[in-house]
Amino acid sequence: MTLPAVPLLNREQAILEFNRRVLAQAQRSDVPLLERLRYICIVSSNLDEFFEVRFADMLDAQRDGSGLVTARDVERVARAAHELIDQQYGIFNDQVMPALRERDIQILNHADRNDEQRAWVARFFEREVRPLLVPVGLDPAHPFPQVANKSLHFVARLSGKDALGRDTRIAIVKVPRVLPRVIKLPAQISGGKQSFVLLTSVIRAHLDELFPGRQVEAFSQFRVTRDSDLEVDEEEIANLRHALRSGLTTRHFGRAVRLEVVNTCPEELSRFLLEQFVLPEAALYRVNGPVNLVRLNELIDQTDAETLRFQPYEPSWPTRRLPRGKSILDKLRSKGDILLHHPFESFDPVVQMLREAVEDPDVLAIKQTIYRTGSQSVLADLLIEAARRGKEVLAVVELKARFDEEANINWAERLEAVGAQVVYGIVGLKTHAKLMLITRREGGRLRRYGHLSTGNYNPKTARFYTDLGYLTADADLTADMDLVFRQLASLSKFKAPRKLLLAPFNLHRTMCETLAQVEAAARRGEPARVVLKINALTDAELIQALVNAGQAGARIDLIVRGACMLPPGLPGQTDNILVRSVVGRFLEHSRIFYFRWGKTEAEESLYLSSADWMSRNMLRRIEVAWPVLDPKLRQRVIDEGLVPYLHDTRDAWQLRSDGTSQRVNGNGGTSAQQALMRLFHADEE
Repeated sequence: MTLPAVPLLNREQAILEFNRRVLAQAQRSDVPLLERLRYICIVSSNLDEFFEVRFADMLDAQRDGSGLVTARDVERVARAAHELIDQQYGIFNDQVMPALRERDIQILNHADRNDEQRAWVARFFEREVRPLLVPVGLDPAHPFPQVANKSLHFVARLSGKDALGRDTRIAIVKVPRVLPRVIKLPAQISGGKQSFVLLTSVIRAHLDELFPGRQVEAFSQFRVTRDSDLEVDEEEIANLRHALRSGLTTRHFGRAVRLEVVNTCPEELSRFLLEQFVLPEAALYRVNGPVNLVRLNELIDQTDAETLRFQPYEPSWPTRRLPRGKSILDKLRSKGDILLHHPFESFDPVVQMLREAVEDPDVLAIKQTIYRTGSQSVLADLLIEAARRGKEVLAVVELKARFDEEANINWAERLEAVGAQVVYGIVGLKTHAKLMLITRREGGRLRRYGHLSTGNYNPKTARFYTDLGYLTADADLTADMDLVFRQLASLSKFKAPRKLLLAPFNLHRTMCETLAQVEAAARRGEPARVVLKINALTDAELIQALVNAGQAGARIDLIVRGACMLPPGLPGQTDNILVRSVVGRFLEHSRIFYFRWGKTEAEESLYLSSADWMSRNMLRRIEVAWPVLDPKLRQRVIDEGLVPYLHDTRDAWQLRSDGTSQRVNGNGGTSAQQALMRLFHADEE
């Protein structure tokens, strides 16, 4: 009997549930206090993107009339978002800030400041703040101003009449982005404590001074979040880079989706703002504290209290496999493939490999994808230097990497200026694959060396994202990489690689076929196993293939950091599927796919990949997955990338069938990340 399709969990609520897991880190007594505050900031940043992209898309889907997203769906997600934000501010006000005050770290409101501190704040306001403020009184000649996405403002209701005797009661004050949001008071007026004032508190204390002859009767901070998806019709434009650069100027003024005000904001003012932004009441978020907790990262950075932070962790250099000072290309040629596990192992060997290629006169060509490399990038600088030295440089720059568009446009222009060949991939498909390929002349023939990664070419994020990098001189694998670069540059028809899987061409199909093999093995009573470590699971066809394999008797473990739409543990449907999420010190980012569908080694496969199991990754992006065929490296991936996470009882959460999560244990038990930190430092010693 065929069971009906499993009802999928809601994607947006799954994203919010992930953020609940992150927020729970702020409540853990075993997490250093400033790091607990940092988790609160991370949730705020995540929620900003959620509203800018996911919730905005949901609103669009509701409006299109297709019926796929209903008003009730939107209401349910909005309610969950309100609850999460209320919980976030509750933890901030009732747990984290009181604990910081106990450690003599405090944020002082105007009422808390003594006379000396108020005098210092007044001087700071006059010197640093007032010259940059331009209050706008609203009238027909001064309409409601353009309010950029996530920019902070004050709205004020004034008494009396303006200079012309008119009853203009409402004024708007923009808070300049260039000003620090958290200001540390001098030690000599802080009474032995570390005291801070928020910029909004400074302005609020002197708001009346901005309106001579009138009084501020009521006021509130406010911030609006806008739809920030940058959309261009790639079929209708001649130059994607120019179109995107033009679009960047208007992105900040997309359709409003959320309005934040402080919880003391008078209803009259909140109603006025909702009308200005054409928003319903449900889009109003009254918060009990600073509007935009993200900027409290500035407090963390300015606080002198190392014991309240995670102990510094320096990634180890893989000395045994890559002796310092030795040629990485020589090592790959003589000893075979090398696996790097970040951030436990350093990203520096990847940089050294590229630097070696730049400086080697026998290296003729370098090809690399650029997705999120950052506004400052040693790797992009090295590509520029390679082009200056006359090497053939091909950079596949993804201009539509969300919120990194401007940085990538700038890199594309700098690379083109020195003669590098820059392409932007394939129309309609983001290039999310992480590939670097080096071609060297050796003894009258050409030899290729490659690097593939589950994460970005960004040395900064490689220090706190878990990812796997793969260095290789394997002729078949590097030939496949060259084929991918040629297809991205020439737009030639797809030719199946020997070892690589490539989305959107054969990755999705191969995963479905492999799961079908696992299902068939389970039905025969043979060993059948699936273990996936991914960031998101939302593709309906892959979910159904997992469900089918599980119903046939396969044992399935899914380690899904973020959104998961597969409901585990449904009686008779997903009993054999367990879903867990690990939230710790580092952001889990690596993608590992393990399958077994029989008794022999030939009936087992393990892939590393740049792709999550989402429809967009499988069908609308350029992604790669590559098999780990070396038995020692395969076992290492299993031992480091899968087994510790399946046995984590400290940072792991179990997903329930209703989409909520339950911590596996809590403060006690084993942490996969901490175990790996100890392992790699022990190896280094």
